Amino acid sequence: MQLPSFHRRLATFVAAGLALLLVTGFIKPQQVPTQVMLDTELPTSKLADTPTASIADGQTAPANEAVPSVSQQSSATVRPGDSMAMIFNRSGFSAQTLYALTQTPHGQTLADIFPGAQLAFESVDSQLIKLTYQPGPLEQVVFTRATGSSFTSAEIIVEPEALLTYKHGVIDNSLFLTSQSIGLPDNLTMRLAQIFQWDIDFVLDIRPGDEFFVVFQEQYLDSEFIGHGAILAARFINQGKSYTAVRYTNEAGDADYFDPDGLSMRKAFLRAPVEFSRISSSFNLRRKHPLYKTVRPHRGIDYAAPRGTPILAAGDGKVEQASRTKANGNYVVIKHGEQFVTKYLHLSKFARSIRAGQRVKQGQTIGYVGATGYATGPHLHYEFLVNGVHQNPRTVDLPEAQPVPGAEQNRFRELTLSNILLLDHFSEQVVMLASEAGT
Repeated sequence: MQLPSFHRRLATFVAAGLALLLVTGFIKPQQVPTQVMLDTELPTSKLADTPTASIADGQTAPANEAVPSVSQQSSATVRPGDSMAMIFNRSGFSAQTLYALTQTPHGQTLADIFPGAQLAFESVDSQLIKLTYQPGPLEQVVFTRATGSSFTSAEIIVEPEALLTYKHGVIDNSLFLTSQSIGLPDNLTMRLAQIFQWDIDFVLDIRPGDEFFVVFQEQYLDSEFIGHGAILAARFINQGKSYTAVRYTNEAGDADYFDPDGLSMRKAFLRAPVEFSRISSSFNLRRKHPLYKTVRPHRGIDYAAPRGTPILAAGDGKVEQASRTKANGNYVVIKHGEQFVTKYLHLSKFARSIRAGQRVKQGQTIGYVGATGYATGPHLHYEFLVNGVHQNPRTVDLPEAQPVPGAEQNRFRELTLSNILLLDHFSEQVVMLASEAGT
C-alpha cells in the first residue's frame, strides 16, 4: 500500500527524532513506543505470507526448521513358548529388522531366549534403533543400529560384589536334609556332590556323622543379593576319610577342582551315571533273575529312578550303538578308548543328537530312564567292561583324569593357597567350638 506523502514525511520526521533521542540517551531502547510503527506496519496480506511455527518457550520460529523426533521406549518379558519373531510381531517391528539383528556377532543369543528374560526396545518413528537383551542380572547384549538397516552388537558383563561365606554340616539322615537345615540351597548342595562324586557314592556311602565344610561366594549387585557364586574350596569327611577340593582356573581360562597337590578330583569315569538314584539290583554273578526265576549273572547295576530321569555318559567316548532290541529296549553303547566300554539299557528315549558315531563328553545327557524291553519298572541297567570283561562299576579301579600340568604347578599353588588356608582355618574353628561345647 502506498502511504500519502504527508504520512511519509511524518514517519521520516518521527524516526529521525527518535534516533536523536536514542543517541543522546533520553530514551532507552526498551522505551520505544510501539504506536510509532502503526503507519509503517506491513499489510495483513503480507503478514499472512510469513510462516511461523510454535516452539517450546512460546516464541515463534520458521516452520521449515526441523522439529527433532522423540525416541520411544518399550519393554517385553519373554513368555513360555515365545520366539523373537512372535515378540517382534507383538511389538510392531519387522521381520527384516529381526533378520538384521541375527546377522550380528551376538545374533545367536536371540535364538536362545528363555522365559523370564527381559527385552528393552528404543525406536524413532517406529524404526528400531536399539535393542537390549538381558538374560540375567549380570549380562546384557546390546544391539545398536549402525548405518541403514545394519546393526552392531556388544555383550556387557556386570561384575557383582562377591562375599565369602562358610557353611558346615553334620549329616544325620541325608546330604540334602542337612544342607537345608543349615541354609545351603539345593543347587549348591548338588554342586558340592558333583565335586566329590568320583570318590563318594552319595546314595550308598553316606553315613550319619559324615560332615562337610564349604567356602563359597555370595553375589551382590547394588547391595542386593542376586545368587550364589562358585564353591572355592570344600572338604567332605565320609566314613572317617577326608577329601579336600579347591577350585582352580588354568591359563586357558578353564575352571575345575583339584586336591591340594594339583591332582584332579575327576576320574575318567563317573561312579554312577544317574544322580541321586537308588540301586535296586547290584552287580552279582549269581543273582536269581526276577522274571525267569533262574540263577543268571547280573553283570551290571540297576539304578531305580523316576521315568524321565537324565542318564549321563560315564566318560568321554564315542557312541557305538544307539538302538533297540526286544530284551534291552532302547539302549546305548559307548566306547571309551581301546580298553573301556559302558552300556545303558531300558531307556525311555534317547537324548537329542545321540546316534552311532556321535562323540560324547563325560556327564552329557545321553537318554532318559524308562522301562523299555524286559524291565519290571523304570530303571537304568548299567554295565562297565574292561578289555571285554564285565566289572563292578562301583568297585573297579578308575583311571585318573589329568592333573594340573607341571608348568602350571607354581601358578596353581599361588592362586589356591589362600582358599585352602581359609578352609583349614574354618575347619579348625568348627572343631574347636565343638570341643568347647562338649566340655
